[in-house]
Amino acid sequence: MPWSNQNGGGGPWGGGGGNNQGPWGGGPNRPRGGGGSGGPPDLEDLIRRSQDRLRGVVPGGFNGGAVVIVILVIVAFLAIQSVYTVQPDERGVELRFGKPKEEISMPGLHFHLWPLETVEIVKVTEQQQNIGAAGSAQSAAGLMLSGDQNIVNVQFSVLYTVSDPKAYLFNLESPASTLQQVAESAMREVVGRRPAQDIFRDNREDISTEVRAIIQGTMDAYGAGISINAVPIEDAAPPREVADAFEEVQRAEQDEDRFVEEANQYANQQLGQARGQAAQIREEAAAYKDRVVNEAQGEAQRFISIYEEYATAPEVTRQRIFLETMETVLKNSNKIIMEEGPGVVPYLPLNELTRGNQQGGNR
Repeated sequence: MPWSNQNGGGGPWGGGGGNNQGPWGGGPNRPRGGGGSGGPPDLEDLIRRSQDRLRGVVPGGFNGGAVVIVILVIVAFLAIQSVYTVQPDERGVELRFGKPKEEISMPGLHFHLWPLETVEIVKVTEQQQNIGAAGSAQSAAGLMLSGDQNIVNVQFSVLYTVSDPKAYLFNLESPASTLQQVAESAMREVVGRRPAQDIFRDNREDISTEVRAIIQGTMDAYGAGISINAVPIEDAAPPREVADAFEEVQRAEQDEDRFVEEANQYANQQLGQARGQAAQIREEAAAYKDRVVNEAQGEAQRFISIYEEYATAPEVTRQRIFLETMETVLKNSNKIIMEEGPGVVPYLPLNELTRGNQQGGNR
Protein backbone atom coordinates (compact mmCIF):
# COMPACT_ATOMS: atom_id res chain seq x y z
CA MET A 1 0.00 0.00 0.00
CA PRO A 2 1.47 3.41 -0.85
CA TRP A 3 2.32 5.89 1.93
CA SER A 4 -0.08 8.48 0.57
CA ASN A 5 -3.13 6.31 1.20
CA GLN A 6 -2.46 5.89 4.93
CA ASN A 7 -4.07 8.22 7.48
CA GLY A 8 -5.70 10.37 4.90
CA GLY A 9 -2.47 11.10 2.90
CA GLY A 10 -0.16 11.55 5.94
CA GLY A 11 3.59 11.17 5.93
CA PRO A 12 5.42 7.99 6.71
CA TRP A 13 5.71 8.93 10.42
CA GLY A 14 2.06 9.47 10.77
CA GLY A 15 2.14 13.22 10.46
CA GLY A 16 -0.39 14.85 8.23
CA GLY A 17 1.06 16.20 5.02
CA GLY A 18 -1.93 18.39 4.09
CA ASN A 19 -3.23 21.74 5.27
CA ASN A 20 0.24 23.33 4.75
CA GLN A 21 1.75 21.12 7.42
CA GLY A 22 5.26 19.82 7.39
CA PRO A 23 6.22 16.27 6.88
CA TRP A 24 6.72 15.71 10.68
CA GLY A 25 3.39 17.14 11.64
CA GLY A 26 4.61 20.60 12.34
CA GLY A 27 2.82 23.88 11.70
CA PRO A 28 2.22 25.31 8.27
CA ASN A 29 5.31 26.13 6.20
CA ARG A 30 5.52 29.92 5.82
CA PRO A 31 7.31 31.31 2.80
CA ARG A 32 10.81 32.72 3.43
CA GLY A 33 11.06 36.48 3.61
CA GLY A 34 7.44 36.84 4.62
CA GLY A 35 6.22 39.68 6.67
CA GLY A 36 5.20 37.52 9.58
CA SER A 37 6.34 38.54 12.98
CA GLY A 38 8.05 35.22 13.59
CA GLY A 39 10.29 35.11 10.43
CA PRO A 40 13.68 36.78 9.65
CA PRO A 41 13.76 40.34 8.06
CA ASP A 42 13.68 40.64 4.29
CA LEU A 43 17.02 41.79 2.77
CA GLU A 44 15.41 43.56 -0.14
CA ASP A 45 13.15 45.45 2.23
CA LEU A 46 16.16 46.67 4.24
CA ILE A 47 17.96 47.87 1.09
CA ARG A 48 14.87 49.72 -0.07
CA ARG A 49 14.38 51.46 3.26
CA SER A 50 18.09 52.51 3.36
CA GLN A 51 17.78 54.05 -0.11
CA ASP A 52 14.72 55.99 0.97
CA ARG A 53 16.49 57.40 4.01
CA LEU A 54 19.55 58.37 1.94
CA ARG A 55 17.39 60.25 -0.53
CA GLY A 56 15.95 62.23 2.33
CA VAL A 57 19.38 63.21 3.65
CA VAL A 58 21.38 63.96 0.47
CA PRO A 59 20.22 67.10 -1.41
CA GLY A 60 19.05 66.45 -4.96
CA GLY A 61 18.36 62.85 -4.34
CA PHE A 62 20.64 59.89 -4.46
CA ASN A 63 22.07 60.58 -7.92
CA GLY A 64 22.89 64.22 -7.15
CA GLY A 65 24.36 63.42 -3.73
CA ALA A 66 26.89 60.97 -5.16
CA VAL A 67 28.87 63.87 -6.56
CA VAL A 68 28.89 65.57 -3.17
CA ILE A 69 30.08 62.38 -1.48
CA VAL A 70 32.89 61.99 -3.99
CA ILE A 71 33.92 65.59 -3.43
CA LEU A 72 33.88 65.14 0.36
CA VAL A 73 35.98 61.99 0.07
CA ILE A 74 38.52 63.77 -2.13
CA VAL A 75 38.70 66.72 0.27
CA ALA A 76 39.19 64.37 3.23
CA PHE A 77 41.92 62.49 1.38
CA LEU A 78 43.72 65.73 0.51
CA ALA A 79 43.47 66.91 4.11
CA ILE A 80 44.95 63.66 5.41
CA GLN A 81 47.80 63.78 2.90
CA SER A 82 48.53 67.44 3.66
CA VAL A 83 49.12 66.92 7.38
CA TYR A 84 52.32 65.27 8.61
CA THR A 85 54.07 64.80 11.94
CA VAL A 86 57.77 65.25 12.72
CA GLN A 87 59.03 63.21 15.67
CA PRO A 88 61.47 64.65 18.27
CA ASP A 89 64.43 62.80 16.73
CA GLU A 90 63.58 63.92 13.19
CA ARG A 91 63.63 67.00 10.98
CA GLY A 92 61.53 67.64 7.89
CA VAL A 93 62.35 69.35 4.60
CA GLU A 94 59.37 70.47 2.49
CA LEU A 95 59.61 70.48 -1.30
CA ARG A 96 57.47 72.65 -3.58
CA PHE A 97 57.40 71.26 -7.11
CA GLY A 98 60.53 69.25 -6.16
CA LYS A 99 62.52 72.27 -4.94
CA PRO A 100 63.39 72.30 -1.21
CA LYS A 101 62.23 75.22 0.91
CA GLU A 102 64.57 77.23 3.08
CA GLU A 103 62.94 76.49 6.42
CA ILE A 104 63.36 73.19 8.27
CA SER A 105 60.33 71.55 9.88
CA MET A 106 60.92 71.06 13.59
CA PRO A 107 59.23 68.36 15.71
CA GLY A 108 55.45 68.69 15.81
CA LEU A 109 52.39 68.74 13.53
CA HIS A 110 52.76 70.49 10.15
CA PHE A 111 50.65 71.24 7.09
CA HIS A 112 51.65 71.45 3.43
CA LEU A 113 49.82 71.67 0.12
CA TRP A 114 49.83 68.12 -1.12
CA PRO A 115 50.43 67.14 -3.96
CA LEU A 116 52.03 70.47 -4.91
CA GLU A 117 54.29 70.10 -1.89
CA THR A 118 55.95 67.01 -0.42
CA VAL A 119 58.10 66.42 2.63
CA GLU A 120 61.26 64.41 3.34
CA ILE A 121 61.93 63.23 6.93
CA VAL A 122 65.48 62.80 8.24
CA LYS A 123 66.71 61.33 11.55
CA VAL A 124 69.05 63.75 13.34
CA THR A 125 70.02 61.59 16.34
CA GLU A 126 73.37 59.79 16.46
CA GLN A 127 73.61 56.89 14.06
CA GLN A 128 76.17 54.11 13.75
CA GLN A 129 77.62 52.53 10.64
CA ASN A 130 79.69 49.38 11.14
CA ILE A 131 82.56 48.61 8.78
CA GLY A 132 84.39 45.32 8.61
CA ALA A 133 82.12 43.61 11.18
CA ALA A 134 82.73 39.88 11.45
CA GLY A 135 80.07 37.71 9.86
CA SER A 136 78.54 40.55 7.81
CA ALA A 137 78.62 41.20 4.09
CA GLN A 138 81.19 43.94 4.73
CA SER A 139 83.66 41.72 6.61
CA ALA A 140 86.15 41.86 3.72
CA ALA A 141 86.17 45.66 3.94
CA GLY A 142 88.24 45.45 7.14
CA LEU A 143 91.23 43.73 5.51
CA MET A 144 94.03 46.29 5.22
CA LEU A 145 97.78 46.41 4.59
CA SER A 146 99.83 48.03 7.34
CA GLY A 147 102.98 50.07 6.94
CA ASP A 148 105.23 47.09 7.77
CA GLN A 149 103.60 44.91 5.07
CA ASN A 150 101.29 42.99 7.42
CA ILE A 151 97.63 42.23 6.68
CA VAL A 152 95.26 43.22 9.49
CA ASN A 153 91.50 42.88 9.83
CA VAL A 154 90.17 46.10 11.34
CA GLN A 155 86.58 46.28 12.61
CA PHE A 156 85.44 49.81 13.39
CA SER A 157 82.34 51.97 13.49
CA VAL A 158 81.48 55.51 12.46
CA LEU A 159 79.22 57.44 14.82
CA TYR A 160 77.65 60.43 13.07
CA THR A 161 74.72 62.83 13.20
CA VAL A 162 72.96 64.78 10.44
CA SER A 163 73.83 68.45 11.01
CA ASP A 164 72.23 69.83 7.81
CA PRO A 165 69.15 67.83 6.68
CA LYS A 166 68.83 69.70 3.38
CA ALA A 167 72.45 69.02 2.39
CA TYR A 168 72.16 65.42 3.56
CA LEU A 169 69.13 64.82 1.33
CA PHE A 170 70.08 66.62 -1.85
CA ASN A 171 73.87 67.08 -2.11
CA LEU A 172 74.69 63.36 -2.31
CA GLU A 173 72.79 60.59 -4.03
CA SER A 174 73.58 58.02 -1.32
CA PRO A 175 75.10 59.59 1.83
CA ALA A 176 75.36 56.29 3.74
CA SER A 177 77.23 54.54 0.93
CA THR A 178 79.50 57.55 0.43
CA LEU A 179 80.26 57.67 4.17
CA GLN A 180 81.19 53.99 4.18
CA GLN A 181 83.55 54.35 1.23
CA VAL A 182 85.18 57.46 2.69
CA ALA A 183 85.62 55.75 6.09
CA GLU A 184 87.23 52.68 4.51
CA SER A 185 89.59 54.84 2.45
CA ALA A 186 90.58 56.96 5.48
CA MET A 187 91.26 53.92 7.66
CA ARG A 188 93.34 52.28 4.94
CA GLU A 189 95.35 55.47 4.51
CA VAL A 190 96.17 55.79 8.21
CA VAL A 191 96.86 52.07 8.77
CA GLY A 192 99.06 51.98 5.66
CA ARG A 193 101.38 54.58 7.22
CA ARG A 194 101.82 52.79 10.55
CA PRO A 195 103.18 49.43 11.71
CA ALA A 196 100.73 46.71 12.61
CA GLN A 197 101.66 46.97 16.29
CA ASP A 198 100.10 50.45 16.46
CA ILE A 199 96.69 49.24 15.35
CA PHE A 200 96.87 46.12 17.52
CA ARG A 201 97.79 47.67 20.87
CA ASP A 202 99.83 50.84 21.02
CA ASN A 203 98.17 53.78 19.25
CA ARG A 204 94.53 52.96 18.58
CA GLU A 205 93.37 56.25 20.04
CA ASP A 206 95.68 58.29 17.81
CA ILE A 207 94.60 56.30 14.75
CA SER A 208 90.92 56.81 15.59
CA THR A 209 91.40 60.56 15.98
CA GLU A 210 93.32 60.86 12.71
CA VAL A 211 90.74 58.81 10.78
CA ARG A 212 87.89 60.91 12.19
CA ALA A 213 89.59 64.12 11.01
CA ILE A 214 90.09 62.73 7.49
CA ILE A 215 86.46 61.55 7.23
CA GLN A 216 85.09 64.85 8.49
CA GLY A 217 87.21 66.86 6.06
CA THR A 218 86.17 64.72 3.09
CA MET A 219 82.45 64.80 3.94
CA ASP A 220 82.61 68.58 4.44
CA ALA A 221 84.20 68.91 1.00
CA TYR A 222 81.28 66.93 -0.43
CA GLY A 223 78.77 69.09 1.46
CA ALA A 224 77.15 66.00 2.96
CA GLY A 225 75.69 67.74 6.03
CA ILE A 226 77.14 65.05 8.32
CA SER A 227 79.02 65.57 11.59
CA ILE A 228 81.39 62.74 12.60
CA ASN A 229 81.30 62.23 16.37
CA ALA A 230 83.76 59.35 16.80
CA VAL A 231 85.40 56.45 14.99
CA PRO A 232 85.84 53.71 17.62
CA ILE A 233 88.05 50.76 16.66
CA GLU A 234 86.25 47.70 17.98
CA ASP A 235 88.76 45.01 17.06
CA ALA A 236 91.98 44.53 15.11
CA ALA A 237 93.39 41.09 14.43
CA PRO A 238 95.27 39.22 11.72
CA PRO A 239 93.29 37.13 9.21
CA ARG A 240 92.46 33.57 10.24
CA GLU A 241 94.80 32.17 7.59
CA VAL A 242 97.88 33.71 9.21
CA ALA A 243 96.69 33.87 12.82
CA ASP A 244 99.02 31.08 14.01
CA ALA A 245 102.08 32.61 12.39
CA PHE A 246 101.20 36.00 13.74
CA GLU A 247 100.82 34.58 17.25
CA GLU A 248 104.32 33.11 16.91
CA VAL A 249 105.62 36.52 15.93
CA GLN A 250 103.83 38.07 18.90
CA ARG A 251 105.35 35.52 21.27
CA ALA A 252 108.79 36.18 19.79
CA GLU A 253 108.29 39.92 20.27
CA GLN A 254 107.20 39.32 23.86
CA ASP A 255 110.30 37.19 24.46
CA GLU A 256 112.40 39.94 22.92
CA ASP A 257 110.84 42.49 25.24
CA ARG A 258 111.47 40.20 28.21
CA PHE A 259 115.11 39.67 27.25
CA VAL A 260 115.63 43.37 26.73
CA GLU A 261 114.09 44.06 30.14
CA GLU A 262 116.34 41.48 31.80
CA ALA A 263 119.38 42.94 30.02
CA ASN A 264 118.42 46.41 31.19
CA GLN A 265 118.10 45.17 34.76
CA TYR A 266 121.54 43.51 34.58
CA ALA A 267 123.04 46.62 33.01
CA ASN A 268 121.53 48.80 35.72
CA GLN A 269 122.88 46.45 38.39
CA GLN A 270 126.39 46.43 36.93
CA LEU A 271 126.26 50.16 36.32
CA GLY A 272 125.27 50.72 39.95
CA GLN A 273 128.15 48.62 41.18
CA ALA A 274 130.60 50.37 38.85
CA ARG A 275 129.34 53.75 39.98
CA GLY A 276 129.78 52.69 43.60
CA GLN A 277 133.33 51.51 42.98
CA ALA A 278 134.13 54.67 41.05
CA ALA A 279 132.82 56.77 43.92
CA GLN A 280 134.94 54.79 46.38
CA ILE A 281 138.07 55.23 44.24
CA ARG A 282 137.38 58.95 43.93
CA GLU A 283 137.01 59.24 47.69
CA GLU A 284 140.25 57.32 48.29
CA ALA A 285 142.07 59.47 45.73
CA ALA A 286 140.74 62.61 47.34
CA ALA A 287 141.88 61.36 50.77
CA TYR A 288 145.32 60.48 49.40
CA LYS A 289 145.53 63.87 47.75
CA ASP A 290 144.63 65.63 50.98
CA ARG A 291 147.17 63.55 52.93
CA VAL A 292 150.00 64.18 50.47
CA VAL A 293 149.19 67.86 50.24
CA ASN A 294 149.07 68.17 54.02
CA GLU A 295 152.40 66.33 54.38
CA ALA A 296 153.98 68.51 51.73
CA GLN A 297 152.63 71.61 53.38
CA GLY A 298 153.97 70.37 56.74
CA GLU A 299 157.43 69.66 55.27
CA ALA A 300 157.45 73.04 53.58
CA GLN A 301 156.44 74.73 56.82
CA ARG A 302 159.18 72.88 58.72
CA PHE A 303 161.76 73.86 56.10
CA ILE A 304 160.61 77.45 56.29
CA SER A 305 160.92 77.45 60.06
CA ILE A 306 164.45 75.93 59.84
CA TYR A 307 165.42 78.48 57.22
CA GLU A 308 164.23 81.31 59.42
CA GLU A 309 166.32 79.97 62.30
CA TYR A 310 169.30 79.48 59.98
CA ALA A 311 168.97 83.05 58.73
CA THR A 312 169.06 84.22 62.35
CA ALA A 313 172.01 82.01 63.57
CA PRO A 314 173.70 80.17 60.71
CA GLU A 315 176.55 78.53 62.64
CA VAL A 316 174.42 77.21 65.45
CA THR A 317 171.83 75.99 63.03
CA ARG A 318 174.39 74.16 60.89
CA GLN A 319 175.84 72.49 63.96
CA ARG A 320 172.43 71.44 65.19
CA ILE A 321 171.43 70.10 61.79
CA PHE A 322 174.69 68.15 61.57
CA LEU A 323 174.24 66.62 64.98
CA GLU A 324 170.60 65.70 64.36
CA THR A 325 171.49 64.14 61.05
CA MET A 326 174.37 62.14 62.49
CA GLU A 327 172.14 61.01 65.33
CA THR A 328 169.57 59.74 62.87
CA VAL A 329 172.15 58.00 60.68
CA LEU A 330 174.26 56.42 63.43
CA LYS A 331 171.45 55.56 65.82
CA ASN A 332 170.90 51.95 64.65
CA SER A 333 174.43 51.12 63.32
CA ASN A 334 177.21 49.15 64.97
CA LYS A 335 180.02 51.53 65.74
CA ILE A 336 183.16 51.82 67.80
CA ILE A 337 184.34 55.19 68.93
CA MET A 338 188.09 55.57 69.39
CA GLU A 339 189.84 58.59 70.70
CA GLU A 340 193.15 59.71 69.25
CA GLY A 341 196.22 59.58 71.37
CA PRO A 342 199.01 57.32 72.55
CA GLY A 343 198.47 53.96 74.18
CA VAL A 344 196.41 52.36 71.43
CA VAL A 345 197.29 48.73 70.95
CA PRO A 346 198.20 47.83 67.36
CA TYR A 347 195.65 44.99 67.27
CA LEU A 348 192.03 45.57 68.20
CA PRO A 349 189.64 42.56 68.29
CA LEU A 350 186.75 44.26 66.52
CA ASN A 351 184.73 41.06 66.00
CA GLU A 352 184.66 40.22 69.69
CA LEU A 353 183.78 43.78 70.56
CA THR A 354 180.97 43.79 68.04
CA ARG A 355 179.65 40.46 69.28
CA GLY A 356 179.84 41.71 72.87
CA ASN A 357 177.95 44.86 71.97
CA GLN A 358 175.21 42.79 70.24
CA GLN A 359 174.85 40.47 73.26
CA GLY A 360 174.69 43.46 75.53
CA GLY A 361 172.01 44.93 73.35
CA ASN A 362 170.00 41.66 73.44
CA ARG A 363 170.02 41.75 77.20
